[in-house]
Amino acid sequence: MCDVTVFVASQKSGVLIGLLLTAAIRLLHGAYGRLVSPHDCHLEQGMGGLSGLGNPRSGLHPVQARLAKAHGSQCGFCTPGFVMSMYSLLRSKTEAPTETEIEDNLTGNLCRCTGYRPILDAFKVFAKADPAAYTEESIAASKGMQQNGHASEASHANGHGPNGNAASTNGHAKTESSPTAGGCQGEQHAENGHCHGDDASNGSVKELTKASNKKGSKVCPSTGKPCDCTAGMQVDSSESKQALADLKPEKPPMEPIFPAELRKRQPSELHLPGPLADWHRPLTLAGVLKLKAEYPDARLVVGNTEVGIEMKFKDARYPVLIGVTHVPELNQIQAAEDGLWVGSSVTLSDLMDQLRSLGKTHPAHATSACTALLNQLKYFAGNQIRNTASVGGNIVTGSPISDTCPLYMACGATFVLQGQGMPQRKVLAEDFFLGYRRVDLQPTEILVSVFLPFTQKLEYVKEFKQAHRRDDDIAIANGGMRVCFRRSADGQVEVEEARICYGGVAPKCIMATNAQAALEGQPWNQATLDAALLAVAKDVNITPDAPGGMVEFRRSLAASFLFRFFVHVATQLEADVEGFQPLFPDTYKSAALPFHRPPVQGLQYWSKVCGEATYVDDMKIHDMLHAALVVSSRPHAKILSVDASAAANKPGVAGYFGAKDVPGGNDMGAVVHDEECFASEVVTCIGQPIGVIVADTEQHARMAARLVQVEYEDLPALISIEDAIEAGSYYEGWGHRVDCGDVDKCFESGECDHIIEGTCKMGGQEHFYLEPHGSIVVPGENDEIKIIASTQAPSKHQQTIAHVLGIPHHKVVCHVKRIGGGFGGKESRSVPWNAAAAVPAYILRRPVRLILDRDEDMHYTGHRHAFLGTYKVGFNKSGKVQALDCNLYNNAGNGLDLSAAIMDRALLHVDAAYKIPHVRVVGHCCKTNIASNTAFRGFGGPQGMLVTEMWMDRVARMTGQPLHSIRQLNLYKEKEKTHFGQILHGSQIQACWDGAINQAGFAERQKACDEFNKANRWRKRGLAVIPTKFGISFTTKFLNQAGALVHIYTDGTVLVTHGGVEMGQGLHTKVAQVAAADLGVPLSSVYIAETATDKVPNSSPTAASASSDMYGSATADACAQLNARLKPYREKRPDSSFTQLVNAAYLDRVDLSAHGFYATPDITGFGDDMPFNYFTYGAACSEVELDTLTGDFQALRTHICMDVGSSVNPAIDIGQVEGGFIQGMGWTCLEELVWGDKDHKWVKPGVLHTRGPGTYKIPSANDIPLNFCVTLLKDSPNHRLPMVYSSKAIGEPPFFLGASVFFALKEAVYEARKEAGIKGWFQMDSPATPERLRMACADHLTEPFGGANIRVKLSC
Repeated sequence: MCDVTVFVASQKSGVLIGLLLTAAIRLLHGAYGRLVSPHDCHLEQGMGGLSGLGNPRSGLHPVQARLAKAHGSQCGFCTPGFVMSMYSLLRSKTEAPTETEIEDNLTGNLCRCTGYRPILDAFKVFAKADPAAYTEESIAASKGMQQNGHASEASHANGHGPNGNAASTNGHAKTESSPTAGGCQGEQHAENGHCHGDDASNGSVKELTKASNKKGSKVCPSTGKPCDCTAGMQVDSSESKQALADLKPEKPPMEPIFPAELRKRQPSELHLPGPLADWHRPLTLAGVLKLKAEYPDARLVVGNTEVGIEMKFKDARYPVLIGVTHVPELNQIQAAEDGLWVGSSVTLSDLMDQLRSLGKTHPAHATSACTALLNQLKYFAGNQIRNTASVGGNIVTGSPISDTCPLYMACGATFVLQGQGMPQRKVLAEDFFLGYRRVDLQPTEILVSVFLPFTQKLEYVKEFKQAHRRDDDIAIANGGMRVCFRRSADGQVEVEEARICYGGVAPKCIMATNAQAALEGQPWNQATLDAALLAVAKDVNITPDAPGGMVEFRRSLAASFLFRFFVHVATQLEADVEGFQPLFPDTYKSAALPFHRPPVQGLQYWSKVCGEATYVDDMKIHDMLHAALVVSSRPHAKILSVDASAAANKPGVAGYFGAKDVPGGNDMGAVVHDEECFASEVVTCIGQPIGVIVADTEQHARMAARLVQVEYEDLPALISIEDAIEAGSYYEGWGHRVDCGDVDKCFESGECDHIIEGTCKMGGQEHFYLEPHGSIVVPGENDEIKIIASTQAPSKHQQTIAHVLGIPHHKVVCHVKRIGGGFGGKESRSVPWNAAAAVPAYILRRPVRLILDRDEDMHYTGHRHAFLGTYKVGFNKSGKVQALDCNLYNNAGNGLDLSAAIMDRALLHVDAAYKIPHVRVVGHCCKTNIASNTAFRGFGGPQGMLVTEMWMDRVARMTGQPLHSIRQLNLYKEKEKTHFGQILHGSQIQACWDGAINQAGFAERQKACDEFNKANRWRKRGLAVIPTKFGISFTTKFLNQAGALVHIYTDGTVLVTHGGVEMGQGLHTKVAQVAAADLGVPLSSVYIAETATDKVPNSSPTAASASSDMYGSATADACAQLNARLKPYREKRPDSSFTQLVNAAYLDRVDLSAHGFYATPDITGFGDDMPFNYFTYGAACSEVELDTLTGDFQALRTHICMDVGSSVNPAIDIGQVEGGFIQGMGWTCLEELVWGDKDHKWVKPGVLHTRGPGTYKIPSANDIPLNFCVTLLKDSPNHRLPMVYSSKAIGEPPFFLGASVFFALKEAVYEARKEAGIKGWFQMDSPATPERLRMACADHLTEPFGGANIRVKLSC
């Protein structure tokens, strides 16, 4: 989805308002009369991307410059969206936003690479907390432009003159990239996450030139440009002045001009007929009612946030759409004496503004309902959606998980309905919802307005919601509760009326009538609470296989919400009613505390911030066809017939192609050919390609693909690991083992005082790269094929497509400029979709483009493997582990893919960072009927380590020792040997462990946690520290090779081509640094060309964290050859410049091009004693706070100490550490894949339920630790890699450190269980979702729905 800024001139004040919208669902004719800024992400090239805002040639906008300088962009795919979000916030405000407003504004944007911290840091300079910092670049640039003749008169607020014309845009400046593209090099080091050195800067300057204030310069708080709307401001920030030194003043880009004709234009009624739907836009209520009478099935549209999703993703068809954005009667908000009237077309953002205003103008007791609704809307979607979604649309949808409808019911809201020729009728909200998405609205009626009554004294309203992720997420369960008190005959307060309403627990929003009856007429005391909790268990009764699952959790949430409401009201009564005695001890008040998240604190490339970086989907090629897949809808079945005749006859369709049309081999696979390009006889998972339709447009192709009829005969399907174990379904011969010592003898001897046995599970993880899989195949002459692909493995594409087409490798060239994230998901699983597009391109001799939708990508392309581990562990009384017998099972899916190698790495990392004398670990790759799982950051290593950390926790509980003490006791020491025989040389485990503990102040933090836990019954804090040891190299030996091609041109510039792919990890930057340093040229003289198989052949995938090592070394080898050729000229002409030396060599006919090669020395691959070139070490200490009533949590602090050797670029390395950590935290704490398996019968067998951002939640900006600190270990050079300056690989090693949050949460749960009288170890599988956390915090509220040892269901 693309973010755009829409400017609207207020009809009342004429003020220009900038709104951030989601272009993918915003109908263009719905924006008629408004200026749509072209500053959106990934528009067609003709529109210039973000160039209207700023670009490298003419100058960057301060927002873009800040993000670039703070290293807030890695793969770059999400960057334009963040730029637009921040830009829109600044344009919509007349004063500087607060840091909290900035963070809240970004909740609708997702990033998978950075970990968010650098993005937040970049934008904080615009915040009110440091009121002038966000203007310094603008002022500096403005002064520079005056010197260069580009200055004009001071601009007005928001960058517009009083008549709406574009004013001066002084304040836009181009920022020159530093020699490390914003990073560090040479002798610079990183301390506490800061990058130090002449070229290092992360943002704001220490002080602003005082002359600007002395001269009375004014600064616009919205745009950061000089103007007359505010007083001058002095900067007082803590960072270096170097930020200004890198700015190069340029002619500023112009802000968009709001056309005068749009201000004057009077809206008119519209009727736009279309092939799929007719669009009507009436201007009066009478016009709406007339159209609704004529078209009873028509859908009313304001923001298109519901209808658009239904039409795009659910194939819904609505022949008539009525836009009601311009109907005055439906857009009014008016406060009356007894309440608030809200028109049904009012947007949620406008409603929130009005609710805030009421809170300032009315007494608190009158606005209890308004405050509750405002609080609930804060966590309703993101700003992009709230800016367009309407009040009425949210109501009439009748969703059972609506965030607002339970509140409307509880507050006694009234809905006003009307049809043509009929008087208005009023319906109470509690009577409006009839069933699943059914409401009391006649076909010809519309919702006109909503009346929200004000509350009275001793009347209290509270909102509730629990989701997988706090921000921008649909509810698991929610609620709205209201209670009104009266004085009884004896002068005491008693409940006069109660409304307890829930969403997410039934097919519609419900009232808990039994609970209400238990409250009404009763005093507010413990007996009443007990009665209400018993009653609510009857009101909320969910069947075991109800849609959505999580039955015990949802029922527990209903009780927890009610308990929280009771404590909240009791606290209010203490303040409002004289003589009211406290019902609960002070420790219970934590149950009523509102959620509060302070701004994040932390220590610690141009085209991307401008939206000019192109990805596969941005490329347009003449005469190109568009492809849509025909895929299996069954998990396991025989194909009886395929009928594409209906599709072939559709307009624009060029043909259908299946297995019979493949010109070469239909077989393929990453390691063994156990897959097919197109299924020929049997399908083995949902989403397996059966064929492909190509047409003139993507829409035509997709419509035609839906018409292809496939007849099946179903076969038994295995979905989970346990299904496969029961059926004995494995990839035979691909399950390896590692043995060390004598496990059985150890168990039988007296070495082990204790022996434990058990199992643990961990779910899979979706890659969620922001750019989905895509490719363009362009046929040429003589059967030449050009591939433009989003892949980490160009050579694998070349080889597979040549095989499928039956042509030699040298006829196929794969090109990769960059990819929008990969994380391993584009190593092997990008190949099938490219092959599917290649077949019609080859046959039709026309370019073919195939781009997967997000839901297709998530369902069909595989994930991180789910693992099941069984263990038997022996240890002594002190907690020293002696023996481990372990079996690991992964869910490989319907193809082997890379599952065996992933299991091998899991076997090699099952020791985590601990010395275990006797080990036997066996791997099993399970063959199932889900899409083949594949590589993901860590490649099996994190799964192996997590199994060990889970039983290590059990060892600690059995010995009565703190978990961190048990971990420290078992840490490897220098030169100890691993269970697979490799000696640890230069081990930094202890140094990283000590660094993390010391930086975190572990002892002090543990004491603070203990004190907090004693004072709070319903909120608990936990603290955990965890180490990591990650082996660097491909475990398949032959893959550890790399090539690079270096050209020197006669102007002294250098072109480098290597076999690696840039996907945001900074590979190109590091390789360029190696070339620049080795050749002795500025970094600006080095350019990295796209990756292509005709430049560097037979390249290994960009994976295993080894690419910087290998391609940096290959580049160094090429540079060494060139330096040897230039050496005579340097000796003869020591004073000559590099360009002069190069020209002298050229005139002597010296070859200025070199091919470099590197093969990792000494390594043996899996099965011998040196599978890894070296190890990267790290440790992380995390502290969390857990809401034990709901399972909601926030990470308070994380301190990471990481060993990266002698870092080539600390800024890049810190970014990788932060991004990897957050991704690991997501895997262990937030992200859960739910499949249609035996534990989730409410999902169709073999279907992935969580196949979109609506159901699958990656961390957002508000999920990262509040205090996020990274330190790169000093003085730890990597002697195994001298060619890349003794650095270490950093892509995958930090990932597992995210598990420190998991174990900190488990510590918090232990505290909750202890207070409930439950002792000892408990089982908690990964991820630690709110459901698992809440049910593990066993107490009297969960007891009716699940015992203390309930094991929450997991797709595994």
